[in-house]
Amino acid sequence: MVLNRWLKMSLISALTALISSCSGQKLLNTLTVGNGYTRASNIVYDDATALKTDIYTPKGAANAPVVVFFFGGRWSEGNKDLYEFAGAALAKQGFVAVVPDYRLYPAVKFPAFVEDAAKAVRWARDNANRYGGDANRLFVMGHSAGAHLAALLATDESFLKAVGGSRQWLKGMIGLAGPYDFLPFTDDDIKDMFGPPERYQITQPINHIDGRNPPMLLMHGEDDVSVFPRNTRNLANKIRAAGGPVETVFYPKLSHSWIVATLSTTLQKQSDVMPYTKDFVLRKSGLKPDIEPTATNLSRP
Repeated sequence: MVLNRWLKMSLISALTALISSCSGQKLLNTLTVGNGYTRASNIVYDDATALKTDIYTPKGAANAPVVVFFFGGRWSEGNKDLYEFAGAALAKQGFVAVVPDYRLYPAVKFPAFVEDAAKAVRWARDNANRYGGDANRLFVMGHSAGAHLAALLATDESFLKAVGGSRQWLKGMIGLAGPYDFLPFTDDDIKDMFGPPERYQITQPINHIDGRNPPMLLMHGEDDVSVFPRNTRNLANKIRAAGGPVETVFYPKLSHSWIVATLSTTLQKQSDVMPYTKDFVLRKSGLKPDIEPTATNLSRP
């Protein structure tokens, strides 16, 4: 038992050092146990761009909630294959997880990657029943830049309207360490990515709050030096002021990368990010939660 504990601590230490890199994500994927779900890989969801998605389906799924998960990477790096650990972990909670690719900068600029995200949600809704999911229990979720995409879909009606839908499709949005209020831009690539300057304001989810957003669960680590926690605080405060539904959880010791890493089955005991996610999805789906989160730093309306 002592040896097993030592090995576990050594593994966690190694992952801590690696987790912000692709190597860390690949290691989490390697440690992901492939039972309890099936994976459909490289399914084209948009013919015009040939963008693809992976779908993780719990075995025996029927009318399960569907979570579309958008990866992070500063809108310029990353791919769905690096997030097998997240898709598998969501499937093991009983959810159909859809993990799509989207176009990245510099090949495209805003709003192209948000438009891709909207198309992925449309595909997920249209095809949910093929994979054991319920189109009426549809959620968007993301980490970092992916949380920005999910938040814009939840706050700016125009993106889902453009694909024939609306925010009413969404039962909820889950954001991990998202940049929701990050003006003024200081980096040249970000200025170019979201430019021209007269368009900067519309790139911010906080500027689209009208009190009619779907329920949102926003989680952030206080030890995040990449996307400051004020992004989550500011967005949540504005939603509450507008009378919209939002819940927040802040973790004193979680970093930007660690908050998403603890979704993985390997690291789930290092935080209660997954229990909060599961509780939220089940509640907003009209289903009875079977896991109570253990943290005491949840803020609900």
